[in-house]
Amino acid sequence: KKEVIILKRSAGILVYKIEKNDIKVLLCHFGGPYWENTDIGGWTLSKGEVSKGEKVLETAKREFMEETNLNLTAPIDYLGTKKISRKKLAIMFYTNSDFELSNCKSNTFELEFPKGSGNIKSFPEMNKYEWMNLNDAKKKIIKNQLNFLNKLEEKIGS
Repeated sequence: KKEVIILKRSAGILVYKIEKNDIKVLLCHFGGPYWENTDIGGWTLSKGEVSKGEKVLETAKREFMEETNLNLTAPIDYLGTKKISRKKLAIMFYTNSDFELSNCKSNTFELEFPKGSGNIKSFPEMNKYEWMNLNDAKKKIIKNQLNFLNKLEEKIGS
């Protein structure tokens, strides 16, 4: 008998810019205690879970705003979809925009930390933001999102 897995969907936006003929992408670093000392594999594209009844692009825009505090105004195009875990499908869009990152700020989440202590602390979902060239981004991004950087590179050329 086959197990039926209902995939959760998440949606996000890959923001890029061209600087001196170099493609740069905006990556966010995961916040919270578990990612504190992780550089390689600790960076992500802004994305989040699609709520029931919500359109995928609306989720992507909402998550981008919640996780960066930046306002997207440029046209947004579909980049691709990929199963990123046993139970999750990521739908990614992309846009060309240039942002000053000093005003970036993320929503927060609550977590018992240290585990078992009974202390509930608040942490930012994302704690750092950086424009990275594609080679650096490919090394630092969480592996299940690498595909989206490769797709962007194919779409806009190098």
